[in-house]
Amino acid sequence: MPRQVDHTDRRCRIAEAVCRLADERGLEGVTLRDVAACAQVSMGAVQRCFRTKEEMLVFALGHIGERIGERVRARLVRSPAQSAGTALGHAVTELSLLREEHRAEARVWLAFIAQAAVSEPLAGMLRANYASLQEAFTRLITEAGDGSDRAASLDPQREARTLLALADGLTAHVLIGHLTRQEAQDVLHAHLAGLWGQPVPLPRAD
Repeated sequence: MPRQVDHTDRRCRIAEAVCRLADERGLEGVTLRDVAACAQVSMGAVQRCFRTKEEMLVFALGHIGERIGERVRARLVRSPAQSAGTALGHAVTELSLLREEHRAEARVWLAFIAQAAVSEPLAGMLRANYASLQEAFTRLITEAGDGSDRAASLDPQREARTLLALADGLTAHVLIGHLTRQEAQDVLHAHLAGLWGQPVPLPRAD
């Protein structure tokens, strides 16, 4: 019998190859031929999975976005006893990709964001990712603000948008060396503390 191919697994292998190459040389240096070699599959296999390079990049962006999203969701449900404010702080820390082990992932993520400025399919994928995160953050901010002195003046949706923008901004500033990981963490901590006028415990970035 001919061997059956797991297309989902192959597509994920190709996506991982795209991310490795993007980390090394940026998305402009990613070619179908190099992706095939990196993923250890044939050019034909890549073309059977994806009709165009852009289709492949959209899938790879979704793949890395899902990986980051899984870590964020894990932070939100890891400890049922944690406050909404603490859960939010941990989730934003994961999203900011401040840890050293996430440095390569941060470079790839920002490469996709830059490419999305000239690619509507990539931009659409990012908008969907951000919309999902914004909804989760809005819910947590609303929950954390209930009963606080600042509850009446908080706009949860606006604050959720601010946190998403802050997370990407901190990622970029750490990557270029303008901020250390801990300095970025301090900025994030101060912003979250300012939402409710009290400190929010966060994990260290190192």
